[in-house]
Amino acid sequence: MKTLTKELQAAITPAMALDLLKEGNKRFVNNLKVNRNLLQQANETSDGQHPFAVILSCIDSRTSVELIFDQGLGDVLSVRIAGNVINEDILGSMEFSCKILGAKIIVVLGHSKCGAIKGACDHLEMGNLTALLSKILPAVYAEKSVTKNRDSDNEEFVEKVAAINVKKTVHAIIERSPILKEMILSRAIEIIGGNHDIASGEVRFYDDTLIVG
Repeated sequence: MKTLTKELQAAITPAMALDLLKEGNKRFVNNLKVNRNLLQQANETSDGQHPFAVILSCIDSRTSVELIFDQGLGDVLSVRIAGNVINEDILGSMEFSCKILGAKIIVVLGHSKCGAIKGACDHLEMGNLTALLSKILPAVYAEKSVTKNRDSDNEEFVEKVAAINVKKTVHAIIERSPILKEMILSRAIEIIGGNHDIASGEVRFYDDTLIVG
């Protein structure tokens, strides 16, 4: 697998970037990892990086995006925070990723059985975690279909909240970043949300969150 150069990156469209991630996840699920010389990639990217995607995911140890999308060094930018929420620092990192480094797609990736989502469902309060989980609470309140046992013991409720949280984050990125919104409208980048099943390894993208210019 070739290390991404500026020329190779420039040839990748946002739609192609999404396909690269989907193909990589299929390899991961089927345990067909591409053979890479990571040391060579480290050397070849030492003077600069030209990633094709920036992925906002959870800190969960089972959701390393480089692994679940079968990507090498220099291919993707990984932004990780519990519950895949956003703040100004994360938005700034995404703007840097797309406007300066040339990433073609933003992915907001939630996952099954997320501890942060469970904490928000239980209205957990603990130190600095309280403020972080408060960013997920709008998704908890927005989930209306489950009327009983609205806590972390209800797996259906947790997964529905996780999906809503991803979709709210996608829209919040566009609303809070004029730079990224302009890039989407000009078709320089796309943004999409998805969910990673930690048991099967499969990533399911939410087609209704795909936003193009």
